[in-house]
Amino acid sequence: MKSRTILEIESFVEQYQKNRRVSTGWGVPLVRFAEAVDPLFNQLKTAVSPTHAVPHDLLANGRSVVSFFLPFAKSVTSSNIKERLSSPRWAASYIETNELIRQLSLHLAKVFGDGGEEVATIPATHNWIKEKLISNWSHRHVAFVTGLGRFGLNNMLITDSGCCGRLGSLITSAVIEPDVRPEQESCLYRYDGSCKKCVDKCVNKALFPDSFDRFRCYDQCLENAEKHKSVGYADVCGKCLTVVPCSHINPVKAKLNARDVAIG
Repeated sequence: MKSRTILEIESFVEQYQKNRRVSTGWGVPLVRFAEAVDPLFNQLKTAVSPTHAVPHDLLANGRSVVSFFLPFAKSVTSSNIKERLSSPRWAASYIETNELIRQLSLHLAKVFGDGGEEVATIPATHNWIKEKLISNWSHRHVAFVTGLGRFGLNNMLITDSGCCGRLGSLITSAVIEPDVRPEQESCLYRYDGSCKKCVDKCVNKALFPDSFDRFRCYDQCLENAEKHKSVGYADVCGKCLTVVPCSHINPVKAKLNARDVAIG
């Protein structure tokens, strides 16, 4: 079941970008799994919000949580470098990837359903308390629980394919072997204090080494949404994850690998 689910996700994403007229390019998806009863899900009520759901809130007989990361092509990231506002391609990639996540989730629901299993799908975004800008199902935190990566100073989840991309997740009644969460930090700042580039890249002064103003951040996202309203509601920014060491790799793992090579 585990291998088949990963193959279904990889195949769907590969075929989707071949058969659809999209400007976004996606790399090979990363997929991880957790037990629905993993104690960390209950801790999200403290770490994120008291209203954050646990898997059984969304699927009473849920046994496993599937989390996936859809990495952007480097050309998408490089488009978002120069201007203060997000690039048109970055905005379009947000809209297109949200639709991909919706279609992929529906596909997986059918695959699991054909095998006699139930699935609860969750929208890619805007499943939150708008007044507080706090999610009732944070795909980033759920991805952390499944072992997809660890959080960076920019509040993004840094996977082995970096943080430029989109996360999705779902709950199923199928029993799938859970993955082991990485213990090592992925963020260079959290690892050895050697990087704060995401702070420097924040165009609206919302991100600091010791704090984050989510409302100033979202003000910038709303400015981008207004600029790019022709493509949909692209309330994004992405400057803090564009052209930084963690954009497309796990920089701590890369640093340690380079050190090992030098020593060897």
